Parts: sequence; C-alpha cells; structure tokens
Amino acid sequence: MEWISNSRILIVGLGLIGGSYARALKRLGYHVTAIEKRQSAVDYALEHHIVNEAYTTVDPEIVGSADAVIFGLYPEVFRQWIKDYQQYFKPGAMITDVTGVKSCIVYDIQEMLRDDVEFIASHPMAGREVYGVENSDDAIFRGANFIICPTETNTPKSIRWIGSLGRILGFGRISVLSPEEHDEMIGYLSQLTHCIAVALMTCSDNEHLVDYTGDSFRDLTRIANINDLMWSELFMLNREPLLKYMNIFLEEFASLRDMIRDGRVEELRAKMRLSTERRAYFNK
Repeated sequence: MEWISNSRILIVGLGLIGGSYARALKRLGYHVTAIEKRQSAVDYALEHHIVNEAYTTVDPEIVGSADAVIFGLYPEVFRQWIKDYQQYFKPGAMITDVTGVKSCIVYDIQEMLRDDVEFIASHPMAGREVYGVENSDDAIFRGANFIICPTETNTPKSIRWIGSLGRILGFGRISVLSPEEHDEMIGYLSQLTHCIAVALMTCSDNEHLVDYTGDSFRDLTRIANINDLMWSELFMLNREPLLKYMNIFLEEFASLRDMIRDGRVEELRAKMRLSTERRAYFNK
C-alpha cells in the first residue's frame, strides 16, 4: 500500500496523537475513519470535521475497508485489540502505532498477527501536556522527530511506507532504531524527564508558589500535568531502562549537592560548562 489520495485510513483511539493524525490526514485528502470508545470524542471529531466517519464499536466492515490502520491505544489495550479483531483486517493492510514503548509490545503483536498483514512500529516524538482529540493539533508534528522501529520480520517496503507517513505529516527528522534502542532512548529523553517533573511538583505543598514563580519552573514542570493511567503503564513496561537513568540522575544530582555543600565552586562551574556545552546541540 502506498500513501495515495484514495487510501482509506482507520485510526483506532482518538486521543491527542490519534486525533492529530486524523486532522493531518483528512486535510491531505485521505478518507479517515476512527474507532473510539468515548462517545464525546466521536461527537467532537465529527462536529469539527476531524474525521469522515467515527464509531464507538468495532465493525468488521469498517476495519476490513481500511488500507492502513493507525493505533493510538495504550500498550495492553493495543495487544488485546489485535487478539480480538485482527481477523477483520483487509489482506495486505499495513498497520502502525504511536505507542511510547516498543520492545515489550512489538514482538508480541508481530508474532500473533496474520501473515498477510504487516505491523511496522513507529513513535511520533510530539505531544502536549493536554489530552484527547479535543486538544488535537497537527502543528505539533512540524519539525518534530519521528522514530521507526523495525524488526527482522519487517519488509523494506513497510519501512519506506512508514517513513513516507512521517514525511507527509511534516516531521523534521525520521530515524530508525530497534525496539530495544528506542526504549533505551525513551527511558532517558521522555520518561526520566516526566519523573523529574513529577518529583519537582510534589516537593512542596505550598499553594502560593504560582504567585512567585518564573518561567524556569513553569518550563521544567510543564509535563507534570500528567495522565497517570497512561504514564504509569509506560513506566512499568519500560522499567529497566528508566530505573537505569533514574539511578544515573540521582548520582549526578548528589554530586551537584555535594559540590554546593562543600563549597567546591570550580568543580560546580565545570559541571555547568559541561551542561551548557551539551545543551548547545539542542539549540541548533
């Protein structure tokens, strides 16, 4: 399957990312159908012309008419959906996901999936601190990173196909990582940062902090407005890489604490210069 204008796209799960995919693909001329259990989300998506069709139940004809299926579900729900409904997929259909962890789910999905349907995992590194299709906005993809996570069972065709999706959605950089490499990186770049933001917000119960804070605290804690159901599942599924980087962070933080406590100014300044040097890569 190629990304041609008469392709029919099914999105399962109209959250922030699923809804943003729907907006972008419908704007580009694709026929977009969605399955979402929340009636309010279905109503919103239809009312605001985010999708062409939307349903709260799984209809065999709807699933079977899709050339491509994009899953915006939590990992365990995604796994169960494939078990329950994969018999409805059109032969030759391509499926992908937006799931935040890979090695714990990708191999299972590929092993249980029919031979005439291919699953190529991907992860759009874009988001906001709000949730649901009501907050969807495909502008979040522009210039963002997009990660493809193939395994040995994936075909070159599927890797090209998912790469082309990233390009038409407007992502700035498309990278290819194994599921294990992805989870290692995500443990540091995303999950650790969310843990730090949560810890910062739970350090103090002073309700008046908002009256005194500047942009630095707001920037650091933006992602502390967190979906506890989704992120707790992601943390547990990627526990080993996350704990590894939490331990490294604790050591670095303790080192900074000791430098300040002991008055080791030159060491402290050297650590700050190293931080500035590494942060410069992100400023380019």
